[in-house]
Amino acid sequence: ALAQQAGTVVSEQQPPIELQHCTLAGGCQAEQASLVLDANWRWVHNTGGYKNCYENGAWNAEFCPNETACRKNCAVEGVDSAGYINNYGVQAEPDGVQLKFMTSGGNVGSRLYVTEGQDAYKIFKLLNREFTIDVDTSTLECGMNGAAYFIEMDRLGSKGRDDNEAGAKFGTGYCDAQCPNEKFVFDSNKGICCVEMDIWEANNRAAAWTPHPCSTVGPTKCEGIDCGYGDNGERWKGFCDKDGCDMNSYRMGAHDFYGPGPEFKVDSSKPLTVVTQFLTHDGTDNGMLSEIIRVYVQDGKVVGHANSSIPNVTGHSSVTDGFCDAQKAAFGDFNHHQAKGGLQSMGETLKRGMVLSLSVWDDFSTHMKWLDSKFPDNQEKEKLGVTRGPCDGTTSHPDYVRQHHRNAYVTYKNIKYGEIGSTFSSRVHRRLESSVHV
Repeated sequence: ALAQQAGTVVSEQQPPIELQHCTLAGGCQAEQASLVLDANWRWVHNTGGYKNCYENGAWNAEFCPNETACRKNCAVEGVDSAGYINNYGVQAEPDGVQLKFMTSGGNVGSRLYVTEGQDAYKIFKLLNREFTIDVDTSTLECGMNGAAYFIEMDRLGSKGRDDNEAGAKFGTGYCDAQCPNEKFVFDSNKGICCVEMDIWEANNRAAAWTPHPCSTVGPTKCEGIDCGYGDNGERWKGFCDKDGCDMNSYRMGAHDFYGPGPEFKVDSSKPLTVVTQFLTHDGTDNGMLSEIIRVYVQDGKVVGHANSSIPNVTGHSSVTDGFCDAQKAAFGDFNHHQAKGGLQSMGETLKRGMVLSLSVWDDFSTHMKWLDSKFPDNQEKEKLGVTRGPCDGTTSHPDYVRQHHRNAYVTYKNIKYGEIGSTFSSRVHRRLESSVHV
């Protein structure tokens, strides 16, 4: 990322958030943490001055004739408490945070990271552990996404590399399995890749959770085919599994499982608790990741994830290599998940540790159809795997959602992590891969 000097105009005042670290023996203990806004949302200006380094989609040639000059001449600015609330719609709440989709000043969406102290991201090590978060996506409509997910970012936000003097305090160092080329790099053929574990990507119509393994360790720069940007199959030749092995109940045939109203088993019009368990093959911290289990808790009831009813993938309600292989075969999708090492690879990253991101966004490139509608566009909706949710796509373009759903928001609360079975009241019995019939 360019524009990597630390701003001094505005004092960075990160909103607090409380986490709970849980054990079976000792229960849950509070941990104080904070949230920091990603650098891409921040004011970038000349060091020692107030002129924009980036304006109207282009770099200011005075400060940024090239990348090296830009890094040295431009600073990423802090955000104070009032700025988080008024400019970016980030409102601390008891035990959590609300992210407004839009603010009166025109900001759209936000992406935040959980920090440990002001200068480092918190590293969650979740192999043979579970992670629990309360979400409210009741106001997010078709084409919108409230996403809570883990990425293998650098703990310090890549501070000290490539003239980056800003670091985690200013939300630098983002990477994910799509290998984004963020706006601070001039060359659109370059990106930054890392392993991604999507815990919750959802609006009130559809939800998915998805491991995206990569052949990377930590944030890894890519160029050309390694980024997987191009057509002609290049998507499946890069460092990362961009499709991932997604578990979306609607896509897997359970159309009555998740949605707004009492007729759904999980009612998206109300808050719910999302539990994700990362089980190892032998139940130890040194084992291989063998299964990712999802459980919901709502109105005091524990609801297991819906079973797939897709032919040749029936009976699966958790993510295993067996599920992923069967799903890819049934849908005719390239099995990049297996090619990138599958769950074993994902587990190695969970053991190394990952950074938690909380966000809300809309989608110019696909209008979020991959989550809640028919995707890809050029395929018939009757084809297995093409229909991801009940949205028809006509109200999903960002221009539409920004006009009609300005007041939408997502809340994330009661973040807990710890030993399997320690973060919610009703234990879930472990199920082994061998007991799942295909």
